[in-house]
Amino acid sequence: MVENRKSSSIDEKWSGLARLGGYACVAMLVIMAAQMIVFIMWPPPDTVLDLFNLFQKNAFLGLLSMDLLYVVNNSVLILIYLALYTALKPVNESAALVALVSGLVGIAAYYPSNTAFEMLALSRQYAAALNDAQRLIYQSAGQAMLETYGGTAFDMYYVLNAAALLIFAVLMFRSPSFSKTIAAIGLASGILMTIPSTAGTLGLIFSLASLLPWAVFLVLITPRFFRLGHK
Repeated sequence: MVENRKSSSIDEKWSGLARLGGYACVAMLVIMAAQMIVFIMWPPPDTVLDLFNLFQKNAFLGLLSMDLLYVVNNSVLILIYLALYTALKPVNESAALVALVSGLVGIAAYYPSNTAFEMLALSRQYAAALNDAQRLIYQSAGQAMLETYGGTAFDMYYVLNAAALLIFAVLMFRSPSFSKTIAAIGLASGILMTIPSTAGTLGLIFSLASLLPWAVFLVLITPRFFRLGHK
């Protein structure tokens, strides 16, 4: 693949995507803050029955506990990936495309892994059950949904998005649109995302540790996107 060190400008036809990327970064920072507030004020339940009880008391809070905001977050991430591709394809279009596809496939894998609305439906069926045998069936189904929630699709989402960020970060080192500091922060966040949060204590540590560089990365790339979008 041949490197291209042309100017930081982009084609005018791509400028709209760059601007959308800037707005998406702002939206994601707001969503991340909201996620942290929800997690701190209303820690998610640990068991299926506790989740069912939460859904029955407050369906919206139950959905938030099942990462409803994360679904929105990943939808916003699509726009950020498109903006990164737009900004970095002048450096190496082949590598930027690989990163974009990796990220989009990872996001697509996430959606079926999130079982928030399935758990909401099961909680209602559990509450309406006529006997213990029926309740046991819905409880078992709920446990299966939780296993799906942290299963193969989620792990693939995690790994593919880490790969996308790592490639984008490497390209940033060669791009005049981004500083080496931004590239290094993106690289650090990508490295910390290589271990899924489902991988026990180590995964949880890496997942939490990746949040700070990711947030800083978003803050720093936002003005770059707006600048590229207004050229």
